[in-house]
Amino acid sequence: MPDALLLILLVAAIAIGWWLGRRERQGDKSPAPPNTLSRDYFVGLNYLLNEQPDRAIETFVNALEVNSETIDTHITLGNLFRTRGEADRAVKIHQNLLARPTLTALQSDQVQLELSRDFLHLGLFDRAERLQQQLIRDSAHDDIRHAAKRLLADLLDREKEWQAAFDVAYPSLIREHEDIRRAAAHWLCELADQERHSASPGLARKHLRRALSIDPRCVRANLLLAALAQDTGHYRDAIRTLMRIPDQDLDFMPTVLEPLQHAFLMLDDETGLVACLEGLLARAHVTSLIIMLAETQRKRQGLRAAIELVSEQLNRAPSLGALDYLLDLYRHQQLERGEPDSRILLLKQHTHTLLAARPRHRCHRCGFAGQPLHWQCPRCRSWGTTRPITGIEGE
Repeated sequence: MPDALLLILLVAAIAIGWWLGRRERQGDKSPAPPNTLSRDYFVGLNYLLNEQPDRAIETFVNALEVNSETIDTHITLGNLFRTRGEADRAVKIHQNLLARPTLTALQSDQVQLELSRDFLHLGLFDRAERLQQQLIRDSAHDDIRHAAKRLLADLLDREKEWQAAFDVAYPSLIREHEDIRRAAAHWLCELADQERHSASPGLARKHLRRALSIDPRCVRANLLLAALAQDTGHYRDAIRTLMRIPDQDLDFMPTVLEPLQHAFLMLDDETGLVACLEGLLARAHVTSLIIMLAETQRKRQGLRAAIELVSEQLNRAPSLGALDYLLDLYRHQQLERGEPDSRILLLKQHTHTLLAARPRHRCHRCGFAGQPLHWQCPRCRSWGTTRPITGIEGE
């Protein structure tokens, strides 16, 4: 059993034991005899210590009557069911609590908040949304309204209702939470992408400028602004926009290179491209940048110039990708001379296999890794936490 689960159960067990002991000291006259209740408590502890959490929970729930002093414990037990993947049982506990007329307004709000989490976990989004909207509208407690807003923003994010999610989060959640701020910028990027594809570039730019005002480090917003500029043939504007991204985050330099190269080629400005790539290389040793610059040099000055460039960069910073490319250059050089070397080909096959197996991007929150760049992590659903992998095996 996980340590966190054990801790929660122990806390619940201690709370139940405290309340039962208090009942006995106060001479409680409920129908169940004190010794029976105490026995249930120790039976539950025995299940717990023998790592039988299901039976332990059932015993504690049966032993613990609902009253004003045990509401929090019942809420905790319901939450425990949900974290164990048994949200349907959590719903039963929380709905049973709501039926009690003795709940205070705060306790009722707390139970409804947890019940909305249960419904969200079960995928019953309509029921969860109704509860959250009701709490936001009617609760007299700021912390409950705030938590309900966070849950509702998350629900609308799941349903890809970007504008609605933004409206819920703005301005309080965006101002107070960095993760919501990042998410809000990406919601605006999603809206901008929709407007771009529906031929509304003006609205798209408006969304993107707002995204950058909310999160100045939003790389995606500048990438989309550059794409809009390229759509309308404003390639110099696209280049200027793309060159802001290394200032936002150097790790995203590989993402900039392809649209940057396209803009310079559309301007028929290969000299400008080389100067730009050399300037970027002075800021960071990025494998894809080295390869792009070497390919440009190869077309202009030949294989030897490309080999010298890549060799020099490898001496400064090792890179499996640059080594793989260098082996490819050596292989072409040998073929030109009519002196093929099978050892070079063997090394090339090994480096290619290693590179094919490696992921290119990784989420810095949960560690999910893969080839494509996901603006929202598929595993933890965090926005803006996936980045290009750097280092010897990365960029």
